Amino acid sequence: MGRKPDANRIEAIGRYVDTHPGSKPFDIARALGLEPSSVTRLLPSLQDHGILLSEDRKGRLWPFGKQ
Repeated sequence: MGRKPDANRIEAIGRYVDTHPGSKPFDIARALGLEPSSVTRLLPSLQDHGILLSEDRKGRLWPFGKQ
């Protein structure tokens, strides 16, 4: 059984993308002091927490509907 995603990290990622739209997972990881793989692994959990993001063709993340 996998570990439960860290709600604090998930919320921090969502806040970061909201204040820095168009960020790539690597940039989010660096700003939050996380491993890039951790950010990538947590992205699917954001939707479960009501945080909707969209990804453009260059891999940048945007708050849903604000691209």
